[in-house]
Amino acid sequence: MPKPLLMAVIGINHSHIYGQVDVMRAAGATLGCYFAAEDHLAGRFGETYPDVPRVDDMARILEDPAIGLIVSAAIPSQRVDIAIAAMHHGKDVLLDKPAATTLEDLERLRAVQQATGRIVSVRYSEHLESRATIRAGQLIRDGAIGSLVHMSGFGPHRLRRPTRDPWFFDRSAYGGILVDLASHQTEQFLFFTDSLDAEILSATAQNRANPADPGLQDFGDIHMQNAVATGYARVDWLTPDGLPVWGDGRTFLVGTEGYIELRKHIDIAGRPGKDHLFLSDGSETRYIDCSDVAISYGRDLMADISDRTETAMPQTRCFNAMALALKAQARAERSLGQGME
Repeated sequence: MPKPLLMAVIGINHSHIYGQVDVMRAAGATLGCYFAAEDHLAGRFGETYPDVPRVDDMARILEDPAIGLIVSAAIPSQRVDIAIAAMHHGKDVLLDKPAATTLEDLERLRAVQQATGRIVSVRYSEHLESRATIRAGQLIRDGAIGSLVHMSGFGPHRLRRPTRDPWFFDRSAYGGILVDLASHQTEQFLFFTDSLDAEILSATAQNRANPADPGLQDFGDIHMQNAVATGYARVDWLTPDGLPVWGDGRTFLVGTEGYIELRKHIDIAGRPGKDHLFLSDGSETRYIDCSDVAISYGRDLMADISDRTETAMPQTRCFNAMALALKAQARAERSLGQGME
């Protein structure tokens, strides 16, 4: 059994913080306190977790030896410094994606993690908390579609402009669309190919529909490959208001003997709910119910913290998924003559 774990939050700028906290609480961790510089964000957080105190100085959290895990969904460009401070104080870290907004910051993060031996986990929720994605990985490993040849991953999102704080439209704060959104896709490519790395072949990042916000990139794509397969990822902030969910996330996995399609959040003309998986092979096409697939990320991370293991995700893959997105972002912006900020 994992040891009791006390966690604390530093930075609540993205609403993903609620998912991060809840997945760890469900696994048995206790939320001890939180630090937020912004009163308007702290108000909602305090209402959601009314028994959890807000502290006025994050140093109080860092210097508390009882706290073992720091959870952060701060402004993306601030996450590396928070994580490094936490590790230097002997604490493990759970970050929202993106973990870093520049390759230099990622290398700083990696160096401190290796020097301290602490755990840096990034919540790539489109894999780790998607029952259909987890089931597809199991099917591929069981040979259901033969050898994997190609992955196509689509991560469209709704902009929800009125809910966004100014940093959301600041390229230097969020890191670019491929860093922010496509890190989900680069991680899934490594997951499905059971690999630790890949190569970026091409990438684009553009602003197509929001000219009044020059710092916002609303469309991007990546072409990548490794020794197992090739892959394509497309992400955007163009989901129309008529869709009843925030994005029609889809994944296609083509093998030598069949293919799998995932409709992660909605079957737009059919079954209710989410986590829809369709498999076609040499004998039939069938729908696979993923509702009973276990989501073990929180429990796995709890065990890793207790046992100093890497069951939730190999540390190298966690970092390399982020590195691939950062390299793709740099390539896309070089092609536009923008350079990396």
